[in-house]
Amino acid sequence: MDESQAEMRIRNADELRDHMGPVSRLAEGKVLARLDPHARAFIALSPFLVVATADAEGRADASPRGDAPGFVQVLDDATLLIPDRRGNNRADSFGNLLAAPGIGLIFLVPGVTETLRVNGTARITTDAALLAPLAAQGKVPTTGLLVAVREAFFHCGKAVMRARLWDPAAQVPRGTVPSLGRILAEQTGALGVTEAERLMEESYRTRLY
Repeated sequence: MDESQAEMRIRNADELRDHMGPVSRLAEGKVLARLDPHARAFIALSPFLVVATADAEGRADASPRGDAPGFVQVLDDATLLIPDRRGNNRADSFGNLLAAPGIGLIFLVPGVTETLRVNGTARITTDAALLAPLAAQGKVPTTGLLVAVREAFFHCGKAVMRARLWDPAAQVPRGTVPSLGRILAEQTGALGVTEAERLMEESYRTRLY
């Protein structure tokens, strides 16, 4: 980085605020310390969220979670329970939370441009009685995340509108992107493309839950 680039870098919170300008009164006052009825209703409609965590060294990770609308359970106005459905067993989010409990969530509802952001701390639970109500397809999750809400607020829809996320005309034909089996086969060299695609198709068909 040359000296001219270094001068253009924002180095502290005061410089950031000077650069961004003042926060609007609505944006400043919208952050709640609890889940109000609007937030609870939005979570009940949401089939998809993104979970953001970071490890003790600050290395960040974002992971998708999805299921039928309302799969995230609101236990009370300050506590959420997120079931862990079957995946690849990397457990990146869980490993991060063992080192640093901070968590950020973004809930989406198809067709709605606004999103809901929830920040707080989380811990891993294996309590079978607690997880039993979150069963899907007859299978009770063996692990879940208990999220203690620190703040919750709605985010305006500008990003979703600019992305045309819910616009059918903006959808990319599936063949534009190679199959995950092909991508993994070519990236890892562990399997041939045909075998990797077969395994991915089998996983999608038999191991969603």
